[in-house]
Amino acid sequence: MANERILIIHTDQQVTKLLERNILRSAGYIVSSTADLVDAENILSVSEPDLIILGQEIGDGNYIEAVNRLRGVNPGIQIILFANRKTETMPTRLMRLGLTDILYPPLESGDVLKSVRNSLNQVKRWQEWVEQESKRITGPLEERVGELESLAEIGQSVTAQLDLDRVLTTIVDSAVEFTGAEEGSLLLIDEKTGELYMRAAKNFQDEFVRTFRLPVEDTLAGEVISSGNPAIINEETPQKIKTAYLVHTLIYVPLRIQGEVIGVLGVDNRHSGPAFSDRQITILSAMADYAAVAIANARLYSHTEIERGKLETILTQIADGVIVVDHENKVVLINQVASEAFNISGNAYIGKPVSEVIKSPDMIALFTNQDSIYPRRIEITLDDDRTFNAQLTTIPDVGVAVTMQDVTHFKELDRIKSDFVNTVSHDLRSPLTAILGYVELIERSGDISPQQQEFVNRVQMSVHNITNLINDLLDLGRIDAGFDAQKEVIPMSVIIRYAAENRRQEIQKKKIDLSLSIPEELPSVLCNPTRMQQMMDNLIGNAVKYTPEGGSITIKAQHEKDQVIVQVSDNGPGIPPSEQPYIFDKFFRASSITDETPGTGLGLAIVKSIVENHQGRVWCDSTLGEGSTFTVVLPVNDS
Repeated sequence: MANERILIIHTDQQVTKLLERNILRSAGYIVSSTADLVDAENILSVSEPDLIILGQEIGDGNYIEAVNRLRGVNPGIQIILFANRKTETMPTRLMRLGLTDILYPPLESGDVLKSVRNSLNQVKRWQEWVEQESKRITGPLEERVGELESLAEIGQSVTAQLDLDRVLTTIVDSAVEFTGAEEGSLLLIDEKTGELYMRAAKNFQDEFVRTFRLPVEDTLAGEVISSGNPAIINEETPQKIKTAYLVHTLIYVPLRIQGEVIGVLGVDNRHSGPAFSDRQITILSAMADYAAVAIANARLYSHTEIERGKLETILTQIADGVIVVDHENKVVLINQVASEAFNISGNAYIGKPVSEVIKSPDMIALFTNQDSIYPRRIEITLDDDRTFNAQLTTIPDVGVAVTMQDVTHFKELDRIKSDFVNTVSHDLRSPLTAILGYVELIERSGDISPQQQEFVNRVQMSVHNITNLINDLLDLGRIDAGFDAQKEVIPMSVIIRYAAENRRQEIQKKKIDLSLSIPEELPSVLCNPTRMQQMMDNLIGNAVKYTPEGGSITIKAQHEKDQVIVQVSDNGPGIPPSEQPYIFDKFFRASSITDETPGTGLGLAIVKSIVENHQGRVWCDSTLGEGSTFTVVLPVNDS
């Protein structure tokens, strides 16, 4: 009873001193006092006495208001009223206010202590009742909170771990702990035998777990798998009802993956124990769902790893070099061929900027100049004189990839072929000149018949065609060899207009509608004027040749960043998509062109060589039956 705290609120100091010193403290109570109601409210707000003795005169004699104010600070505080005198209405007011007792003068020590003890005992009984009610009300809530916490822990285990054995063991352990069962197991269907085996277990012998096999047919677990509904056994005597061992009580709940039941989660008691409840089935079903998610994740991860291994093997063994970077130009992957090409060792390059890993300026430019409108394809010559054709491709949600093909052998073959063609072409010029000269002498030597004149004309035409072919071959050889290295700063608009004017007569003869869109302020380019004129002449001549009578040709030029872009479009027969990659090859002619159309198959090859010798790019966009557009991009003169 000692050590309870009592607060005296009274205006009479003698009464306060009598209660505090002579009666209460001597009985072992901890006593404090005040004569001011506001001060009492402040004391209640920072501490919690067990009992208050309130004088009737507090609050200017309105003790009812004083009680309400004190209860406003601490609604549960117990109060004894010290009245000035006894009246008939006082007990009624006492009951209405919920006060525990009332004291009257003169004060008797025994009466005061009895009233205090009864009030404190009433407080204790009230507190005990509140605690019991709180436990009764909150007990189920605490259990539910515990269940949710267990499920949350299992959920975190499923999402945080890739070790399936550990996750499933955690789930079975939690199931046993939650239900208070003796044993727990997780059974899965063996895809080979169709039987159930123990994938995880709790409190089973290891040998039993390893050798456990249970048929699906005519078993309780099989019924759960076929029906998709939980099963429960609550028996007073041991049962072996479609199980592999005797049990008193048992729960099986299904494991589902995308609607398919793949196994069961179970708990059981081999000895007598409390019966399982429907609420436990609900929680176990939630745990089984977590187990199914973990198994599905493991299967998906295993499949992903297998596919990743295949992809890694392909990228490692493929003969082409592969480099992949993300959207920030940081390296994601470099396969063995590319690593050997750029002398890269180990995997320390992962996540580094490509400019720190690869020292080739051309390759770095391929990655960094991704805003260019021309196809991102270049040829790179390495220090060991090998040549690679590198092409950049965008990969959605990843970044970009560059594939590299070793074209050294083809470059050498092309060089040998060019040397041979140039040699033969040069040696053929003298005999062809002699043939043409003798044919012209035939006409001067005397009269010839009309048939002979036709033969002479055909010989002359054939010699001119062969001569044009040889001239084109020699031009191509000189361009590739870089003999025309002298360059000047020339306005590109002048070159385009001059080339178009040279073809004016042919254009008018075929009644072609020519449209020019060339701004006068088009920047100048550093070029060989003769070759640049030849390039434009070939493109425009090509368009005139393949545009039908009454068709249209459009020539446009524009300045974009540090580039001049020239486009020549026609509405001719177009080029089949399968043949478009080869139109710049020597002697190639599209299948959509008739045999009667003259040409050597070298015009576009010459265009490509001229453009590349001026550090530019050229490509074609064509639709069969609608026409073609040739685009040339040249760097602007910086000086």
